[in-house]
Amino acid sequence: MRPPTDPDLITLHAAAVALARSMRGEPDARRFVEGLSPHLRDVIPHDRLLLIREDETPVPSPASWLTLPLEGVDRAIGSLAIAASAPATYTEAHATTARRIAEMLGPLVENMVLLQKERDRRRRMAVLPEVSRVIAGSLDVRNIFQELGAAVRTVLDFDLMLVRPIGASGTLQRSVLLVGDVPADLQPERRLEDYSFGARLAAKEIVLLGDARRELDQSFPGDRAALERGVRSVIVAPLVFGDTLGGVLAFAKHDPDWFDEGDAEVVSGIAAQVVVALQHQRLSEEQQRVAAAEQHSRWLERRVERLRGALAERYGFDSIMGRSGALREALDQAALVAGQETTVLLTGESGTGKELVARAIHYASRRSDGPFVAVNCAALPETLAESELFGHERGAFTGADRLKRGRFEVAAGGTLFLDEIGDLTPSVQAKLLRVLQERQYERVGGTTSLRADIRLVTATNRDLEHLVEAGTFRADLYYRLAVFGIHLPALREREGDVLVLAEYFLRTLGERMGRRQSRLNDQARQLLLAHTWPGNIRELQNAIERALIAADGRVISPAHLGIAEHVPLATGLSSGAPIAAGSVLTSQPLAVVEKQAVADALRRAKGNKTQAAAALGLSRGAFYRRLERFGFVA
Repeated sequence: MRPPTDPDLITLHAAAVALARSMRGEPDARRFVEGLSPHLRDVIPHDRLLLIREDETPVPSPASWLTLPLEGVDRAIGSLAIAASAPATYTEAHATTARRIAEMLGPLVENMVLLQKERDRRRRMAVLPEVSRVIAGSLDVRNIFQELGAAVRTVLDFDLMLVRPIGASGTLQRSVLLVGDVPADLQPERRLEDYSFGARLAAKEIVLLGDARRELDQSFPGDRAALERGVRSVIVAPLVFGDTLGGVLAFAKHDPDWFDEGDAEVVSGIAAQVVVALQHQRLSEEQQRVAAAEQHSRWLERRVERLRGALAERYGFDSIMGRSGALREALDQAALVAGQETTVLLTGESGTGKELVARAIHYASRRSDGPFVAVNCAALPETLAESELFGHERGAFTGADRLKRGRFEVAAGGTLFLDEIGDLTPSVQAKLLRVLQERQYERVGGTTSLRADIRLVTATNRDLEHLVEAGTFRADLYYRLAVFGIHLPALREREGDVLVLAEYFLRTLGERMGRRQSRLNDQARQLLLAHTWPGNIRELQNAIERALIAADGRVISPAHLGIAEHVPLATGLSSGAPIAAGSVLTSQPLAVVEKQAVADALRRAKGNKTQAAAALGLSRGAFYRRLERFGFVA
């Protein structure tokens, strides 16, 4: 061997620099070393010139070879292997020369390796714009995750890619964001503590495992499950939302040492974009929920308005039937006080419509959005009246096994209607007076004061002033209740309203009972006008309902109403003369009235059944059925 001279090394160095420049566009350290072989052969004879990196296993030894360490500026790069097929080719002089060459080539090879890594990194990182494009295609990551996996595979080959969110309980949830060979039912919920690298993820570090068999610990259930599925190489990146760990992005391969630091860098960039995509998805879902809630709220508002309008139409002052001056005067007074918070006392006989007027006052008031709670004081047991009105605490008395809200509490924000107020016991009167004075009360057995946020309307069919004089009703409470009194006239005092109400009940009840064609004949109308109606509107409604049931035909006759004995009516009605008020007074059962009406009709028609049936407003068949029922025919 000719000893190398400095010019030889200078020439080799110049060739190496020129070769490195020529490979600037496609740097490849291994190809660079192999390309120096012709230039080195004049200095050291060889058949092969190889670069063995730090993380690579040396190739099997040929007959002769030299292995020299390649050192960069501050770190080892690998080894330079000079090999010959002939045995005993190299001497100590060759080794000395090879060391000088390795020292000279070390920085050049290091630069080539760095350029190659940077090129590979840029190539890999070039996938991120494509990832951004795919993610931008939908606000729902589930719709584009398969496409995202295909984009990532161009630079990062994997067998499994998945996102596992961390739930509110701190556990890794089952994923629906999955590309690969693991079905969702093989993803049990796990804690980070179930993995040997869980602490690193909790610290928001990316995890890179070259060989799971060497690096995982089977004593951890998560590690054991991964090994059982044949996972060898793993990258797990934390998904950080602000300062919170919200999930992980994982890539797995069944081959060892598949991923490197460059791959981990790419995964880190992908994870950042997945976080943005998931944030956008959550924001979109929240906006959708808000929009749905707003839409539902608008629907509810429209429904409430419709219901409020229906209630106002059903219970408003305009819905109260009647044209008499006495009634209109009472309704005008009610409408006048409705807009105030003033306590109202409604007086009048039973059945005059006091609750109906109370509801109209409520729906015309500022509290119409609140509840209307009606209480019949006469129906309250004396021992439970306070509990019903004011509620009770659990254990307040025997049987009070739970807290009960009273009617004052249920009616909060609305109107409380106390009917038959004159039937309250003295003890309840005293407590009611205190509520009206202080606007506060306590539940039975309780000590906490509750605010009485109600508008009070009361009603009675009794003479409260007389009860005050008799000492059975508190005078101070009476004056608190009678701030604004309204008297509702009896039906007999409402001239012209009887037939109006009768036609109204005939229409509404007929529709409900499927008898829309029913009508009153003239005799029935005369009877309605003649009756004194001690039960007022309620009695009239019951009479119409009874007649609709009793009438087989479409025409309602006096016999069907069941409100008075028919004997004195027969002669009066046959002439068509109106019946004087009070002339028909005796009430009879319907069967008795009907039998007498049939007998009278036959007598007036002189036995002519067709004429008798026509007089009663019945069909011939219906009339014959009555004849058989009452024993007029065999």
